[in-house]
Amino acid sequence: MRSVIPLTRPIIALACLLAGPVRADDWPQWMGPDRDNVWRATGLIERFPEGGPNVVWRQPIAGGYASPAVAGDRVFVTDYVVRDAVTDDSLSRDAFTGIERVWCLDRATGKSIWKHQYPVNYDIDYPAGPRCSPTIDGDKVYTVGAEGDLHCFAVETGEVLWSKNYSRDYGAETPLWGYAGHPLIDGDKLICIVGGEGSHAVAFDKTTGDEIWRSLTSTKQGYSPPTLIESAGVRQLILLHPDALVSVDPDSGKPFWSVEYGADYGSIIMSPVFAGNRIYAGGFSNKNLLVELDPDRPAAKTLWRDQNRAAISAVNVQPFFEDGILYGFDQSGMMHAVEFETGRRLWDTTDPIDGGRPGKSATAFIVKQADRFWMFNERGELLIARLSPDGYQEIDRAAVIEPTNSAYGRPVVWSAPAWAGRQVFLRNDREIVCIDLAAPVLSESTGG
Repeated sequence: MRSVIPLTRPIIALACLLAGPVRADDWPQWMGPDRDNVWRATGLIERFPEGGPNVVWRQPIAGGYASPAVAGDRVFVTDYVVRDAVTDDSLSRDAFTGIERVWCLDRATGKSIWKHQYPVNYDIDYPAGPRCSPTIDGDKVYTVGAEGDLHCFAVETGEVLWSKNYSRDYGAETPLWGYAGHPLIDGDKLICIVGGEGSHAVAFDKTTGDEIWRSLTSTKQGYSPPTLIESAGVRQLILLHPDALVSVDPDSGKPFWSVEYGADYGSIIMSPVFAGNRIYAGGFSNKNLLVELDPDRPAAKTLWRDQNRAAISAVNVQPFFEDGILYGFDQSGMMHAVEFETGRRLWDTTDPIDGGRPGKSATAFIVKQADRFWMFNERGELLIARLSPDGYQEIDRAAVIEPTNSAYGRPVVWSAPAWAGRQVFLRNDREIVCIDLAAPVLSESTGG
């Protein structure tokens, strides 16, 4: 079975080759080495041991939604420290004064190697901390804070090599829920979702921080990361913002095509899903869009949009595409299986959370590994499952971390894991943990 988004993986792999070597057991950026949410580990447990999987280490940290990133012998994670208690689901732009921190931890022990911190005032909803996963590229790591503080650090020492502030440098207004568009490495460029007049997306020289190009104006930035594809023999950078789905030349920022889109409150979060000659996007509130790409030139047309009670209007969870089916969660808190071409829902369930009444924006992050799926739900549980057009089949689950955040009156953890090697790295608003998921090695005396 094919478990990747066609053509996306080779494009990202090419970018990684241009940027430098990436180990197969690393998770150096959002959605993994190839930005496809496929975990390519082998030799993992089939079920959780009695009492749960082994915790290798724990390290105290503070608040944040940003997933960890792992490369080589290092783990990177960001957080936010405030003096007063934060009400995460206040649904208002309350002001907080605090410190954003970037941690570099030892992968084997969790001990701090270096830490960088800087003061920043938050004026956003859900102000627990940063949203963007660190992006590791060779000897550099890039982070984006919730208020648009972009830093490039030396991996070894933590030295700040260059930095930008989106508000100061581009006149951008921070989105309601903070900056969440994870940066993308493309050759010598770092492509970021910024905002401001003519600078929805900006490509920086990843070594110097110098601007290479800027492109587009949108009413709001949205939260969708930049995505690279190849279609009609042309590399295209797909930018999804609340007003449109747009393709631009990744080398110049010059637009190729644009299809109108409308996301309420600027809430478009998912990375566009590219399969064959189709691109799908969906966001708040119950918005969805499928476009067809021209096979001969960079162009696109809308096939369908905003189908009521159909498709997946993703909010917190990136949908996973496989064999013509899209699996994911929408704002209702239900998990759906959807025909990619038609948007028709094949089934829905709340089993990955608790099997009861769906909670609004209920969340379980999804990755594919071999012939099964691993999930991490908002209750702090790891799940092993199978997903097919026929339904959701759970194999096992184990509670691994406390849900310390809150949303809609319930405790949650809304931070995606990093799946690296045979381990998973998880965080909440109090700690980051490393959990071993390797299958036991049998000795000769036991018949192994």
